[in-house]
Amino acid sequence: MSDPVFPSIAIVGAGLIGASIARAAAEYGAAGSVILYDASDDVRDRANGLDLGTVSDTLALAVANADCVFLCVPVGALSAVAADAVPHMKTGAILTDVGSVKGEAAAALTAAGDGRIHIIPGHPIAGTEQSGPEAGFATLFRDAWHILTPGNDTSPDYLAAVDALTRFWQALGAKVETMDAARHDRVLAITSHLPHLIAFNIVATAFDMETVEQGEVVKYSAGGFRDFTRIAASDPVMWRDVFLTNKDAVLECLGRFSEDLAALQRAIRWGDGDMLMREFSRARTIRKAIIDAGQDSSEVNFGRNPHPDPEAEK
Repeated sequence: MSDPVFPSIAIVGAGLIGASIARAAAEYGAAGSVILYDASDDVRDRANGLDLGTVSDTLALAVANADCVFLCVPVGALSAVAADAVPHMKTGAILTDVGSVKGEAAAALTAAGDGRIHIIPGHPIAGTEQSGPEAGFATLFRDAWHILTPGNDTSPDYLAAVDALTRFWQALGAKVETMDAARHDRVLAITSHLPHLIAFNIVATAFDMETVEQGEVVKYSAGGFRDFTRIAASDPVMWRDVFLTNKDAVLECLGRFSEDLAALQRAIRWGDGDMLMREFSRARTIRKAIIDAGQDSSEVNFGRNPHPDPEAEK
């Protein structure tokens, strides 16, 4: 096994992403030691029993000797957590995050910086609807994209820090790309944020319809609705912060989506089957492109077994 990229890392926030970084760093030898901290006493207690690394009782002790500090907290909490962490970090260490809004993250981390550390915002495009330290697993980042949005610093030390962070994520199995923060937020608004907003809304609408009983919604859920409920089961705190901090890009996408949805509504009302066929056929080609790019499986029903063996589950 090669030498670790970082002798020591600190992870602040022991949820799905933080716990997965801890497990992956240990599994693939990307870090010599892992220290975790979470503001919740309960989460720290639970993390203590999961062999994720050393769990610190204070933020200051967790980050003091770390070569890289990962802030795995909701975007809305980044500013306060970064301000508390930076004074205790050693000179030359890297401060990064995992938030899905990079413009706000860059502003929060930069405001907390004191010139001694390297600030490199980042975003792993990976996750599940599960949360908490128990949800973490080492292979979460395998073959997933990780986007870094470094600043404009071109000094050798900063570029070396960007290279080190890139190699760390590659060691965890991720494909790393650098991108401007504003562009990242526009891209993720349409590929991630808007789909989550639609999922939250569809699930809520289904349960609010006066003409349908909630029990019927659950009992007769078709595959499409079940997939929406999986997305809608994501951490509400995290997604609240995403929409509030990336509101301009989300609202721009939502405006375009509303216009396109209105066009489909008109086609259905007036029986314009040709228009529906054009739009549905065009959308179908995008699914093929995603499969061809290795972003999903072409297995029927996403590889799910529609008739599970009851004996196998015993």
